[in-house]
Amino acid sequence: MKRVVLLVVAVCLGIFAFAQDAAEKMNQANEALQNKEYAKALELYQEVLAIPDHGQNVEGINTAINQLKPIIAKENASDAIDNNEYDKAAELYKAAMADYPDDASIADQAGVKFYNAGITNYKSENYLDAAKCFTKAESDFKYEKAEKYKVAALKKLAEGLASEGKTSIEGVNVLPENKQLLTESLSKAYFDEGYELYKEGAALIKKAGEDVNSGSYTTVDDEYKNAVAEGKKKFEQAIPIMKKALAIDPNNANAKSVLDACEKSL
Repeated sequence: MKRVVLLVVAVCLGIFAFAQDAAEKMNQANEALQNKEYAKALELYQEVLAIPDHGQNVEGINTAINQLKPIIAKENASDAIDNNEYDKAAELYKAAMADYPDDASIADQAGVKFYNAGITNYKSENYLDAAKCFTKAESDFKYEKAEKYKVAALKKLAEGLASEGKTSIEGVNVLPENKQLLTESLSKAYFDEGYELYKEGAALIKKAGEDVNSGSYTTVDDEYKNAVAEGKKKFEQAIPIMKKALAIDPNNANAKSVLDACEKSL
């Protein structure tokens, strides 16, 4: 009989030890939660549930766990963006959206985080990453505000390529969905350069004609001939630049129109 009593006491002591350990972990979990150490809190709550005869509120713990999981998923994705791991971040956000479809805050946070990362890269003149972030914000997470900034980033990127004399986007690690827009932007960058020359030439010739009409000189005078010659020189300088624009994007109608005008004026 004494042995049975001792066995019962031992079992009771064991149960008490489990309950005490669980209570201690619950306190640690709740403290971690208050300190916003969400991953630590989740781990501790799960450890409590693994303890036999823990004596804790199972429903309450499971509720906390279910609330913590999407929070932690968003934290992991957000950390990836902060570490410039944009592809990883996008996949983590998408996985979280699939795992927690009722949590609209995941897509909202993703859009804002990618947009803000785009702004940071844009201000740092890292236009390639800026365009990538804006694209993911817009395309993957429906953050419409990012669309115009994506276009602006690609334009800046194209201007940089043009300043280096690049005539294609080959070797530029741009997202596939942005290749066409970057190509058009690069063509436009050359068009803008050539168009400035065309406008200067047209202005010189127009001014010469106005001076003739005002009686300042005639079309046989050197002043007129020199002004027209200078204007045509600007057209000659514009022509190869417009041809570059068309070589990059044959559908650039503006470049074709200005090129035709320059060639007909010579």
